[in-house]
This record gives sequence, structure tokens and C-alpha cells, in this order.
Amino acid sequence: MTVATLLARATRRTVLAHVRHVRPVAPHRADGLVAQVYGQVERDFGMLAPPVALHSPAPRVLAASWTMLRETLVATGPAGRPAKEAVAAAVSAANRCPYCVDVHGAALVGLLPGGGGAGPAVAGLDDGPWGPLARWARRPSPHGPAGPPPAPPDQLPELVGVAVVFHYLNRMVNVFLRDSPLPDTPSVARGVVQRTAARVMGALARRPCPPGAAVVLLPAAPRPADLVWAGPTVLAEALARGYATIEDGGRQVVPAGVRELVAARCADPKDGPTGISARPWVEDVVAGLSPVERPAGRLALLTAFASYQVSDAVVADFRAHHPGDDALVTLTAWAALTAARRYGPALAGVPDVPDPTS
Repeated sequence: MTVATLLARATRRTVLAHVRHVRPVAPHRADGLVAQVYGQVERDFGMLAPPVALHSPAPRVLAASWTMLRETLVATGPAGRPAKEAVAAAVSAANRCPYCVDVHGAALVGLLPGGGGAGPAVAGLDDGPWGPLARWARRPSPHGPAGPPPAPPDQLPELVGVAVVFHYLNRMVNVFLRDSPLPDTPSVARGVVQRTAARVMGALARRPCPPGAAVVLLPAAPRPADLVWAGPTVLAEALARGYATIEDGGRQVVPAGVRELVAARCADPKDGPTGISARPWVEDVVAGLSPVERPAGRLALLTAFASYQVSDAVVADFRAHHPGDDALVTLTAWAALTAARRYGPALAGVPDVPDPTS
């Protein structure tokens, strides 16, 4: 039995305790599509990662989130895992997602020479060899000046793909997970915990992972115009299938008026919240919706624009109209991806791409 298998089994119970608002499917109760995804996650990522497992109340959305994550970050490709972890950590820092910063900062440190002897990677990311890549990935808006990554052209699909997927995952993690995957420890022991996490995550990230295994989890889908930057790759096929699956879920769960509103606000470079709190802006925007649509609109807008400000009250208000865990996961996934996929063309330096939701 491998170390990775032992780790996957040992962490099955504890990682699901990180999830809030929904009850993820326990590994011993998983069947069908959920069991397929869980099996791949444990095999290829090394453990049942909470950012993936939180999607399990909505099995097709779970498969989409894992397919996009595996085929961008985890699958072996020309960009190399350290560069992709640097992009993941930088995007996570920009989105105020401390959970993902801890995970992918640890993985990056663990992949560097010394394998965990240094401190948190993100603190000095701009000053190290990944500085140009981190600054590119951390652009504040999908509507800013366009420009491809500072890397060879054959690495562009992977690096842009990782950035887009983490704009999606960060939003979901901010809504559904606690602030850190690391155990609460006294400050004097924090460094030991971080170094241990770096060694474990680095070892898992070094393992080869052939591309394409997750694509079969989802039905084929046409490639949308905003994936032009991905080229004729397995990664592009994975993202197209993931996009289509989550978009289909949104059509089934998210009221039409809310979909139109969120898509329009994401598409307008001048239309977003300003200041410390997004709530006043959100309340003004949802005022035009019917009273029954406002809870969904409020949750979707906050997920898209300020996911770290989604409160228990916002979730409870949505649940009063949509009590199922599957609806909560599906709506937030749709809103998160609607916001995230607009980063792809800008980060790749592709101008004038049509609105993917039109």
C-alpha cells in the first residue's frame, strides 16, 4: 500500500469536517458518479480534497469541478507543477481565499529545493523566480489590459486554465470552507505545521499524472468562443465539458432574471462593487428583481463579486426558498464560473471575445 493511499484513507473523515452550509457525501456512502470522482481525486490528488468534495451534493457539478481542476493543475504538462502552483497561490491571494493560499502555497514550497524548509511561499512570491508569473496571474480585473503569461507559448493553456479554475474554486471555497485546512495550533508550533504540510503537499504534487482521465466523466460539449486561447488540447475539451455542465445546472436552478442580471454585471467592466463592503451595491442591484428572486440574486452576486462576504444569513435566506444542498451548490457554482471564465481571454491576451453567456 502506497503512502498516498494511506494518506487518502487517513484524511477521509477529517477533511469533510472543513465543509459548511452543506453535507458532503461521505466516502463510504458514495456511489455512481460521486464514487467515480472520489476515486480519481484520491488517486491523482492524493486525498479527498475538501474544495472538490464540497460539490458532492450536486454530482454533475462535482464531476465538472474535478475535471476542470485535474486537467489544468494536476495533469502533467509542459508548464510544470511549480509554475501552476505559483499561479494558483497568486490567484488565491488576490481573491482573499486563505484556505487555497495555505494549500497551494504549501505545495509550491514543497516542490522547491529543500522541500519544506522555507516559510509560506505566498509571502515572498513576488520577489522570487515566480514573481512575473504571480503578478500576471493576480490581475485585479478580467477587463484590464490584456497580455499572455510570461512563459513559453506552449505553456499558455495550462497557466491560463489554472488561473480561470482558481477564480472559480476560490469563490466556492470562500463560501463553503473554513479559513484554513491546517489545524489550530499555538503560534510557536505554526511553523512546524506549515513545514509538514509543505513536505506532504510537495510529495503528492511531484507524482506524474497523465492528462485526460477526468474528461470521460462528463458528456461532450461544443467549445465556446471564450476558450479560443486553449487550442486543440485535452485541457480545452475538459473545460468545455465543465463549462457546459455547470451552465446547464444554472439553467435548471437559477431564476432566469438572476442569470441575466449576474451575467450582465460580470460582463460590464465599470459595473461592480466598490469600497470595503459589497452589500450596499448588491442590495441596490437586486432591488429590480421580484421578492422571490432576490435571495438567489443576492447570493449569486456576492459569490461572483465578493465571495468572502457571503454570510450565514445570505445562505439561510436562499435556503428558505431552495432548501436542498444541491440547489445551493449549483447556484453558487454557476455564479462563480460566470465570474471566473471571463478572466481566460484577458489573461491569454485574446481581444474581443463574445460574451460566453449571450
